[in-house]
Amino acid sequence: MMKEELFKKICQWRRHLHTIPEIGFQEKKTSAYLYDELIKMGYDPVFVTETGIIVFLDFGCRQTLAFRSDIDALKITEQTGADFCSQHDGYMHACGHDGHMAALLALAYRLKDVKTLKNNILLIFQPGEEISNGARSIIDTGIFEKYHVKGIFGLHMFPDLEEGKIGCRKGPLMAQSGELDVVIHGKSAHAGKYQEGIDTIVIASQLITQYQSIVSRMTSPMQPAVIHIGKIQGGTVRNIVAEKTAFHGTVRTYDEKLFNRIVAAMKGYHQGMEKAYGCQIDFSCQTFNPPVINDKGLYLQMVSLLKDDFEELEEPVMLAEDFSHYQKVIPGVFFFIGTKCSEYHSGLHTPTFQFHEKVLLKAVDLYYQLACSIELGEE
Repeated sequence: MMKEELFKKICQWRRHLHTIPEIGFQEKKTSAYLYDELIKMGYDPVFVTETGIIVFLDFGCRQTLAFRSDIDALKITEQTGADFCSQHDGYMHACGHDGHMAALLALAYRLKDVKTLKNNILLIFQPGEEISNGARSIIDTGIFEKYHVKGIFGLHMFPDLEEGKIGCRKGPLMAQSGELDVVIHGKSAHAGKYQEGIDTIVIASQLITQYQSIVSRMTSPMQPAVIHIGKIQGGTVRNIVAEKTAFHGTVRTYDEKLFNRIVAAMKGYHQGMEKAYGCQIDFSCQTFNPPVINDKGLYLQMVSLLKDDFEELEEPVMLAEDFSHYQKVIPGVFFFIGTKCSEYHSGLHTPTFQFHEKVLLKAVDLYYQLACSIELGEE
């Protein structure tokens, strides 16, 4: 197949998908388009979790290798000025999922006439990555057991990496994430008689400061962690003691045990504040994604296929990805495709995020090499 022909199709797929962004588990137009394109290739795609799609390529092997693309978008108003910009007002593929889908469609296109491989292949078009339930919903369908899936690969556009570079590392690549929600209930009073109230703004301020000491004094400097408070709301007017204050943030680590220790320390601080001030603190820190931990064996096989375009990352990143849920049940590798260039350098989840489609050819080439050469472990 001529590379020019494939590149034309990739651009066509990516740009159409970019015009119809939809949020998690509402990707009706997106999944319908994917389904139609796969049918045109001669496949028999199957809907799972309503908007998800899988395609099983049976080569008569005992084991199966999976490739996954996420398909959902974000509630962001696009500002790229592209002639194929979002036609859904207030929604945008600001995280590159349109490119991920185009790459997986291109892999399907390259494999459609292949007669034999070392493993069966399962293509997964997954909904709901941004809301953290998508991967778990796919796992719950039982397809990994049904198709004897023993390994999985996935990718992400990455504007911190030079255009066309493939970045990865064995072991930890991305962080475990948890969403932190705290509501402090106190007692209202006039500011001139503050001693009659319970000031939840003061309590919130102390808690947020104490949280930072968890990172600086209660965790090893060799174990990176982030506790970030991004939103706080409290009080009604300037001369009234705030009866209620709420704040929200995120906790991120590369180690699940460390994450649990951080949450336990927070609970200890809350108990102390409740006793000291007589307030009530409602707290939750729900874990959404475990850390992305790349399988060493699959990673080394992948690296052996790469040459000058590969960059081994010295450090993991504090971003999170629900691909990690797959890695809890089967070996997997997640890698980055660099998009940074002089023309496009906006970050992920920004209204100006954009990339050149030529980087997707690198992704498809690697996917195809992986499909042809990966040796899965024995059952």
